[in-house]
Amino acid sequence: MAVVTSLVAARRSGRPASALAQAVCSDDEAYAIQDAVASALGWFGDSPPKYWKSGGAARDMALTHAGLPPAGVRTAGQSLADLRWQQPAVEAEIALRLAREVTPEQAQRLSHADGPGLVDAMAVAIEIADSRWQEGLQAPAALRLADQGSHGALVLGPWMRCRAQDWARQRCELRFGAAPPVGANTGAYSLGDPLWLLPIWLRHATRGGRTVAAHSVVTTGSWVGAIPMPANAEVLVRFPGLGHVGLRAGRVEAALYEPD
Repeated sequence: MAVVTSLVAARRSGRPASALAQAVCSDDEAYAIQDAVASALGWFGDSPPKYWKSGGAARDMALTHAGLPPAGVRTAGQSLADLRWQQPAVEAEIALRLAREVTPEQAQRLSHADGPGLVDAMAVAIEIADSRWQEGLQAPAALRLADQGSHGALVLGPWMRCRAQDWARQRCELRFGAAPPVGANTGAYSLGDPLWLLPIWLRHATRGGRTVAAHSVVTTGSWVGAIPMPANAEVLVRFPGLGHVGLRAGRVEAALYEPD
C-alpha cells in the first residue's frame, strides 16, 4: 500500500516519489499495484483496459504487461500539451488491434500460431516512457513494472491491415529533428514477430475472469530501446514500407506506406 500511495500521489501532483527499495518483490505484487493505482485513479471503471503494453527481452524470458490510462493515448492531429513528464524517453513500436473479443477460456487455448487470426490491424506507434520514481528508468525493475511499466503516453499512427510481414527484414528509424537517426536497425525486434506475444498477453489480460474487448490495442515492445527525448524535440519514428508517426510542435503527425 505504501507503493500504491506513492504512485497515486506522484501522478496527481506531477512530482516523482523516491523509490521504495525492496518494497515490491515479485511481478505478481507489481501487477496488484498496477490494478490498485488504476482503481484509485478511476482509469478503467468496471471494464478491462482498452490499451495495453506488452513485451520482453527475448522469447525465453518472462514478458511483462500493463494496462494504459486512456487519457494518455493520442492520434494524428492531437496535441500532447496537457501531458506532464519527468524524464521522457522514446520507444519505437508496432501496435496491434484485436479483431474480436477474447474470453478467459479462449485465451487459455491460444497458441502462437493463432496470432494472425486475432488481429485486424496494426499501426506504427511511439510509447513515451516515463517514471513516477525519482530514479526514473534506473529504479528497480519491479517498481518500474508497478508503475505501469514506466508508461508516459502512447502515440498511435493510422491503422493498416495486418498482413504477413518479413519482420527480420523490417527497418526501424528514430530521429529527433533533422539530425541523423539516433536509433536505426533492421530486424532487431527482440521477439522476432510482434504477433508472437499475443497469447501470453491475452492470458494475462483475461486473468480474474475478464474478457478483453474487440478492438483492444496492445503495443509490442521497442525496436530501439528507450532513447531520452530532448525538451521540445521534433520526433519521428519510421518503419519504411509501413509508415511513420511523430511529434511536431507538440502535435501528432503520421502517414502510412512510406517508400523505402
